[in-house]
Amino acid sequence: MSAPVGDIGLIGLAVMGQNLILNMNDKGFTVVAYNRTTSKVDDFLANEAKGTKVQGAHSIQELCAKLKRPRKIILLVKAGPAVDSFIQQLEPYLEKGDIVIDGGNSHYPDSIRRTKELEAKGLLFVGSGVSGGEEGARHGPSLMPGGSTAAWPAIKEIFQKTAAQVNGEPCCDWVGETGSGHYVKMVHNGIEYGDMQLIAEAYDILKRGLGISESEIADIFTTWNKGVLDSFLIEITANILKFNDDDGEPLVTKILDKAGQKGTGKWTAIAALDAGTAVTLIGEAVFARCLSAIKEERVRASKVINGPQRESFRGDKQQFIDDLEQALYASKIISYTQGFMLMRETAKELSWNLNYAGIARMWRGGCIIKSVFLGDITSAYEKNKDLESLLFDDFFNKAVHKAQPGWRRVIAQAVLWGIPTPAFSTALAFFDGYRSEVVPANLLQAQRDYFGAHTFRVMPGKENPRLVKDRDIHINWTGRGGNVSASSYSA
Repeated sequence: MSAPVGDIGLIGLAVMGQNLILNMNDKGFTVVAYNRTTSKVDDFLANEAKGTKVQGAHSIQELCAKLKRPRKIILLVKAGPAVDSFIQQLEPYLEKGDIVIDGGNSHYPDSIRRTKELEAKGLLFVGSGVSGGEEGARHGPSLMPGGSTAAWPAIKEIFQKTAAQVNGEPCCDWVGETGSGHYVKMVHNGIEYGDMQLIAEAYDILKRGLGISESEIADIFTTWNKGVLDSFLIEITANILKFNDDDGEPLVTKILDKAGQKGTGKWTAIAALDAGTAVTLIGEAVFARCLSAIKEERVRASKVINGPQRESFRGDKQQFIDDLEQALYASKIISYTQGFMLMRETAKELSWNLNYAGIARMWRGGCIIKSVFLGDITSAYEKNKDLESLLFDDFFNKAVHKAQPGWRRVIAQAVLWGIPTPAFSTALAFFDGYRSEVVPANLLQAQRDYFGAHTFRVMPGKENPRLVKDRDIHINWTGRGGNVSASSYSA
C-alpha cells in the first residue's frame, strides 16, 4: 500500500461534513473522507470535491491506512450512540497517540467519559464545539476544542487555519480538559437561545406595542446593527423582517409561532441548576419556547382570559426605541455575565483551567452569536483573567448603568401593555438581585427551619449567646417542636 497522504480524516458526509472538508482543503490540507453509506463518498468526490485534493475511503480500515501519524479523525455524526459506535470501529486500526475528534453536538459528560476511556487505551480524544452552520463550516467556523491536552499541538495548525479569522486572529483556541470543549459549545448555544429570545421580545414590543410594520422594524434593527448591538443575529433579523412572500406580505407573519429546540439550551439550564448558578435568562428563553409550543392552548386562553386594554403610545416614540436598544444591550450583558459565571463555577468543580478571554475571542467570528460585543468581553478578561463578573469590569459596569433608566421604562411599559418580556424582565430582576447587599432569603431560611428544622446561619454582627457565628442553628419556633435539626445548613 502507498504511503499515507492524509493530514486528517473526516467521517460523516452530511452538509456540515462536506463543507468542513472543502474548507480544510482550501487551507492546503489533504482530507480523507469516509461515510457509512460509501456511495456518498463517490458522489462527493465526483461532484462537490471534484478537482480538489480530497481523498476517499470505502472502509474504516482504508481511512486509517491513508492517514499520516499521528492519525487525526473528525467524527461529524449524530450525537449519542453513533459516536461510540464509530470509536469502537476505529480502535482496531489506531495506534498509540492517534487522535479521535468528535465535532458533533455531544453532551459534555459523554466527552468527559470518552476522553478518559480513550486515554486509558493510549489514544487521545478531543470534543470540539463547531459553530456557524453550513456557511461557517465552509468558510470559517468557530471551533472550541477540549479534551486530551496532548492532542492540541498535533491539531492546532489545522484547526486554527480552518477557523474563522477576526483581525488576523483565529476563532479557535484550546479550551481545556476532558469535556470542556463541548461544555463551552453548550453554553454558547444557551447564550444563543437568550439572544434570540431578547430580539424576539424587542420585535414584539415594536410590533404590538408601538404598532410598527415589519419593514420599519427592519430599518430599526439595521440602525441598531451599526452600534453596540452589531451582531450576526441582529443582521439576519433585519433581513428576515424585510423578506416578503410572493403576495407582498412579510413572510415572518405567516410562520406559525411555535419554536423548536434541539436540547442544548435545556442542557445549559439544567447545568446551571446542577451548579446552583442563577442563569435565569437562558432558562426563561427555554421556557418561552416551551410556552410557544402549546399554541392550541394559548389560542383557547386568548378567548377567555383578558389582559389590559392596550392604549396607543403617547410618549416620544424615538426615545422609546432608543430605550429599547439600551434595554436589549443591558439584558445581553446580563446573559453573558450569567453564562461566564456558569463556566467559572463548573471549571472550579471539574478542575478545568478555562481561558475566558480565549473563549470570548473564539466567539467573535464564525459562530451564531458573533458580535462586536464579544471583543469587549475579550478585553475585560485580558485585563483580568480572574474577573469575578463582567459587571465588575469598568466598561460593562458603565454600560449597564447608562442603559438602566431606559431598560426600566421599557419593561414597565411592556407590563402596562400586557406584552410578555420574560427575558428582559428576568435580566433586570437578576441585576437588581445581584446588586442587593441583602435579599429576603433570611425569611426563606426561617421558613425552612420552622417547618423542617433545616437550620440557619446568623447574620454577621447579629450574634448573641444563642445565635453563634458560623454554626448551624435550629430554633424551636413554636415551643412545641424539638431541638434536633434535620440536616446541616447549606446555602
